[in-house]
Amino acid sequence: MLFDSPAVNATGPKATRIDLFSFKTPQMRAFHVTWMAFFVCFVAWFAAAPLMPVIAKQMNLTRDQVANINIASVAVTIAVRMIIGPLCDRFGPRRAYTWLLFLGSLPVFGLAFANSYETLLFFRLCIGAIGASFVITQYHTSVMFAPNVVGTANATVGGWGNAGGGVAQSLMPLIATLMVSFGIEQAYGWRAALLVPGVAMVVMAFVYARFTQDTPQGDIVDMRARGISVDAGKKGGWAIFRQAASNYRVWMLAIVYAASFGVEIFIHNVVTTYYVDKFSLSLQSAGLAAGIFGILALFARAFGGIASDRIAVLKGLDGRTTLLFGLMLGEGVGLLLFSHAESLGLAIAAMSCFGLFTHMACGATYALMPFVDRKALGGVAGLIGAGGNMGAVVAGFINKGASSTQQSLTILGIIVAATSLCAIAVRFAPGHKAREQALLDAAVAERGGWSQADGATANA
Repeated sequence: MLFDSPAVNATGPKATRIDLFSFKTPQMRAFHVTWMAFFVCFVAWFAAAPLMPVIAKQMNLTRDQVANINIASVAVTIAVRMIIGPLCDRFGPRRAYTWLLFLGSLPVFGLAFANSYETLLFFRLCIGAIGASFVITQYHTSVMFAPNVVGTANATVGGWGNAGGGVAQSLMPLIATLMVSFGIEQAYGWRAALLVPGVAMVVMAFVYARFTQDTPQGDIVDMRARGISVDAGKKGGWAIFRQAASNYRVWMLAIVYAASFGVEIFIHNVVTTYYVDKFSLSLQSAGLAAGIFGILALFARAFGGIASDRIAVLKGLDGRTTLLFGLMLGEGVGLLLFSHAESLGLAIAAMSCFGLFTHMACGATYALMPFVDRKALGGVAGLIGAGGNMGAVVAGFINKGASSTQQSLTILGIIVAATSLCAIAVRFAPGHKAREQALLDAAVAERGGWSQADGATANA
């Protein structure tokens, strides 16, 4: 059956190192399979965005209708992200991801057959549920990796998965063109292209069910059935959600994530059209330029996590929050530069600059996330993740009300710079910091070769 335990069900503690080219341990299998699943989800989530100039022209959509479709694509994710975290605690990330991939493929297929503004809006709304894949991704690596590398693990899988957004910007117009070259009518090229990510999601559902397990010790549901405790003081279901919601740090980080990941999603939805309208590029050229922003996630988000792990060795949790403050401030300034760039070269350079800070800030946020409340991990991950999508919705409404996309980018730059204060407002009690430091020291000691004195020389 689909949810039979994997053939290899190794047991062991959380991993204290990332053996990048290994697939032997459950920790590294989860690492690789989860980023691949997230990558596929991100491609599917934003597959329609770079095709919108063609879709809008074919269906005679207005600017407001396109804005509504973009808002719909991220709106429902807010609710699903809040729900999916507690579901991971209850049923495990393996089951949660498998079903999300299966069910999420349905609206992707449906979008290919949309024939009106209303059906486009409906399927884009449903597709937004795919964005909850991020919460499962971060949850899975958080339970698989120890404190000394969990930030790096979370940021790396998140970044590699997020790169799917950039790949979608460049790849989907090319696939649509390729479909036409195969003899498909030009009016149906974009429809045929949208079938590709739907099929990929179905394939990844089988891969996730077959090659991952929930924790280093095994499958959560199976362990409970055998009478093995897996909750370790956790509350159940909505109690986890309520516990997370009562922690002010969660809301501060949710605002930060709204201003980092929320802006990232917004850029994915509008940047191709922005390049077409402002610089008169072709759809393919605009897609390639826009793709740079997403491709940065391949390494920039990981850099944010790595930097957070390294600074934590020297400065603890306070060091992680200070780093996040600096990255958010850099993102805001970079976004303002991008919004005022009047030449294509300067626009691409400014986009790359602010994109670097944006992706690093996303990585640093979820490098801090596992330390907020270990007993409500699913709820914390879900609420902070939902904040990211709330930011995208707000950005969408700002863009809808602004006179131009350029004006909305300027407004967002100012807002992002201001939200950096929320990062510095995240503080932890001395007892909390002492407990986390003890766990970090234990993980470093187990790994060996990385002390506070030589932390800067350790490899990821």
